[in-house]
Amino acid sequence: MKNSALKGALGALAVVGVALIAKKAIQRKRFIKGIFDEYGIKEKSPFGLADKIREMNDEDYQELKGKFKKEFHSRCCKKDNTFEA
Repeated sequence: MKNSALKGALGALAVVGVALIAKKAIQRKRFIKGIFDEYGIKEKSPFGLADKIREMNDEDYQELKGKFKKEFHSRCCKKDNTFEA
């Protein structure tokens, strides 16, 4: 009996982990889709984004870069609620 309860608890934990990973992936996909819509990028690929970045002026590029840093920064090495890129 002990073994089956342990397996059940580990299985439930695994399901929760997969759900959290899927939720984060969906959030990031929405963010990327929003970037493509905001900047009018029709080709939904990294190459379309790269082409748009080449066309941007420095101010627009820094704004886009800041958005990506804010969305994709790592939380593992956080100091005083700031992050490094």
